[in-house]
Amino acid sequence: MLDKLFVKSQYVTPQLAVSRLAGRLADMDSTPAIKNRVVRWFIKRYGVDMSEALEPDPTAYPSFNAFFTRALKPGLRPIDERPSALACPVDGAISQLGTITDDRIFQAKGQSFSLNELLGGDKERAREFEDGEFATIYLSPKDYHRIHMPVAGTLREMTYVPGKLFSVNPTTAAQVPNLFARNERVACIFDTDAGPMAMVLVGAMIVGSMETTWAGVVAPGGGEVSTSSYRQLANPIRFEKGEEMGRFRLGSTVVIVLPKGKVSWESNQKAEKEVRLGEALGILSEMSTAPE
Repeated sequence: MLDKLFVKSQYVTPQLAVSRLAGRLADMDSTPAIKNRVVRWFIKRYGVDMSEALEPDPTAYPSFNAFFTRALKPGLRPIDERPSALACPVDGAISQLGTITDDRIFQAKGQSFSLNELLGGDKERAREFEDGEFATIYLSPKDYHRIHMPVAGTLREMTYVPGKLFSVNPTTAAQVPNLFARNERVACIFDTDAGPMAMVLVGAMIVGSMETTWAGVVAPGGGEVSTSSYRQLANPIRFEKGEEMGRFRLGSTVVIVLPKGKVSWESNQKAEKEVRLGEALGILSEMSTAPE
């Protein structure tokens, strides 16, 4: 009963206004006493392990967002170095993973969402991922919230898609249709030695914003679908495997999409399993010896 009330309340909540206000408050650095109190409460409430943080002192962060996007100690999350290993891009829990069927990606029992809509409604963009593979990873409040590359690749384009800001926790995912193609999101397409790969950063309730390392803060909240192409740049934006590519300024979900037959998921990677940055999600096929 409480779960249903929680989900229904999100339909009437001014999601964008609440989330943008939360984002502005999380960026404030003029009231350290309040910030420190909120950070300490958050650590206790969600069981954040500050011993993993590069800066373990919670009062040392200038704002809540600086704390939330904190760096980890070097070497704490080793990246699977096998060239064919698709590394997990974040700390979190697998929501679902598997095969895309007839443009639908499995979300939860009785729920799915559209690949085409997830990537911004461009059929040509979605075509190369038809009947492909996907992995959806949910980041809880306690998790590390920087996003890293699962495999080396060159950025082809970034697409901002305006949308709703429902919570993306398991309760909401089980009850809100088309959730991950409904929320505000940023779809990044990379060219890799195994072919194209999409990484979609999905916004959520109270998420102040998302950011990428090349464009800074994105998802301004509202407006039209916006696509930025990087093909013509003299210096293409290239990432090595494990390199940071973005951050959630208050948590959310990452969806990885690959073409048909390009990855075999590891047998131990299943829905609801906790995962850590760098561990192998699957094994890529048809890896070329040099970038195209």
